[in-house]
Amino acid sequence: MAAPFSNRQTTSTTTNHAPANVEVDASYENDESYGDQLSWYSASLTSSALDYRIENGRRYHRFRDGSYLLPNDERESDRLDMIHELFLVLLHRKLYLAPIKNPRRVIDLATGTGIWAIDFADQHPEAEVIGCDLSPIQPTSVPPNLKFLVDDIESEWTYGRDPFDYIHARFLAVSIKNYGKLVKQCYKSLRPGGWAEFQDWDGYPLSEDGSLDGTALQRYFNEVYGAFAEAGVEVRPGPKLEQWLKDAGFVNIHVEKFVVPFGVWPKDPHLKELGAWNQAQAEASGFEGLALAALTRYKQWKTEEVIVLASQARADGRRRDIHSLFHFYVVYGQRPEN
Repeated sequence: MAAPFSNRQTTSTTTNHAPANVEVDASYENDESYGDQLSWYSASLTSSALDYRIENGRRYHRFRDGSYLLPNDERESDRLDMIHELFLVLLHRKLYLAPIKNPRRVIDLATGTGIWAIDFADQHPEAEVIGCDLSPIQPTSVPPNLKFLVDDIESEWTYGRDPFDYIHARFLAVSIKNYGKLVKQCYKSLRPGGWAEFQDWDGYPLSEDGSLDGTALQRYFNEVYGAFAEAGVEVRPGPKLEQWLKDAGFVNIHVEKFVVPFGVWPKDPHLKELGAWNQAQAEASGFEGLALAALTRYKQWKTEEVIVLASQARADGRRRDIHSLFHFYVVYGQRPEN
């Protein structure tokens, strides 16, 4: 039997927001009076957005224990809210880019602290909004049109029997084992004409000038993501999203690629602000939080060894001569009307 829509021409457009080269702020590297910009940015920026397993001094989810390797404690919640602000800066205060109109039923996958879902519910009081996550860490005081569910989005959906108008998934890297299957589940759970939007990383950093090569910061990501590979989870979904949406049957696929620096080394003010947020969230607890469970459970590292690696990576992240950055993708597509 032929696959559904097998004769359909899938349309796809790509917008690349990644400049050919990110110019370094020369005064940051050369002027000692420049000071510690990260401290200044952290102080000014973070002021605006800020039955468990206990392991290595951190708290982890118990439901579907072990399927997600990052903590769910207060330190991690603060970090996730900082990342929310990073994404708002990246997208110029937009919560989404898909061309949705009058959505009636919406779900936010892996909602975390629920901050995106709360903002969306406030902006769309006419919509029924669901936030779904493994951990019940969301606030209880929320808009009346929003509810939170504790569930594993990689299991069969029971909340998708009534189709959604819009499905949102942001930062699922390092948490999903079969991302392509999840995209197909989203397709099945959309009404005809509905949209799904995925915002995610290519998790490995790079440097355009080679300054990252051979550093402790580079070793950190190689070691940590090697452990995530042992766990079987996807660490760089961003570049693969377009193909996953095509394979699932989506049409009108749109891809936008962004640069997110690490640190305040770029000259461009917008990129500098993004870099400040990115470094601030990593220093808040990201280095340890990302590495602890993955390396101790799958690579048999000692806790002290992980702390040393994270400390070395943090020190490299503050070096003025290392100009690392990440690529971030926003990819959305539509289920065909018919």
